[in-house]
Amino acid sequence: MDIEKYKKNPRTAHLAAAFENILKEEEEISALSALDSGMKELAEKELASFTEQKTALLKQIEEVAKAEKKEEEFTNELILEVRAGAGGDEAALFAKELAEMYRGFAARKGWRFAPIYESENGIGGYKEAAFEISGKDCYKLMQFETGVHRIQRVPETEKSGRVHTSTASVAILPKRKNVQFEINPADLEVEFSRAGGKGGQNVNKVETAVRVLHKPSGIVVRSTAERSQSRNREKALGILSAKLEAIEREREASNTAAERKEQIGTGDRSEKIRTYNILQDRITDHRVKNSWHNLPEIFAGNMDEIIETLLLHQ
Repeated sequence: MDIEKYKKNPRTAHLAAAFENILKEEEEISALSALDSGMKELAEKELASFTEQKTALLKQIEEVAKAEKKEEEFTNELILEVRAGAGGDEAALFAKELAEMYRGFAARKGWRFAPIYESENGIGGYKEAAFEISGKDCYKLMQFETGVHRIQRVPETEKSGRVHTSTASVAILPKRKNVQFEINPADLEVEFSRAGGKGGQNVNKVETAVRVLHKPSGIVVRSTAERSQSRNREKALGILSAKLEAIEREREASNTAAERKEQIGTGDRSEKIRTYNILQDRITDHRVKNSWHNLPEIFAGNMDEIIETLLLHQ
């Protein structure tokens, strides 16, 4: 057992220290027994007692480690990204509708839903946007939303009644407490600018908006919602860390392709996962081949049936 590892963990430090003390006492008893043969029987009883104590401590440490692993797997914080795909203004409007759908779902669950960055087009749709969601089981319930969402409907501007197909991509990025890698500051290019849009008197007078480029990967992240550079920089780096981890996990998943075929994808933004057919009032998830009706309710955040079906399938 790696004693030092568990001594550094606040949750297991006291257990590791107790385990270490028993090891020291074992050494002392064994040394005394070797010097005095008359103490051999007593030493054997003591050592047997120490073995039982060590077994109990190891069991407790393993239980704490398992609980931490589960917490890390299903973190209660995530970053939601939505991005318009094919379809121009219609795609941007759809991206906005998806964001509002998740906002409604978060409200139903009592989760915190806060914007990090929003880039709108001329008619109020999202070219791209990022949000922070936190609350019990948020990642566990939303982990399967990553991918391409497709909508089929007749746009209000379409005079001939022709059905248009537009897409938007969604990424669900868990924010984990124990980051597996470090970002080298030399790999970052950070820019500050004035935040646009609504937000009070401070927004357009001070350069609080942050744009971070991760040069090795080419990933660009932004944060404009906070009123200070430092907070926006912190939020941007949080997004970057989550994205880099998602890339690493997708790489690992591709190395176990056989296993991945049996699972619902959770990391590939190019995978078409769902179609929203407005004329037929039907949503179809292509991974589980299930459909649901009553789109207005679903777009309002009533996604429980969909989420439960995905969890059951997984």
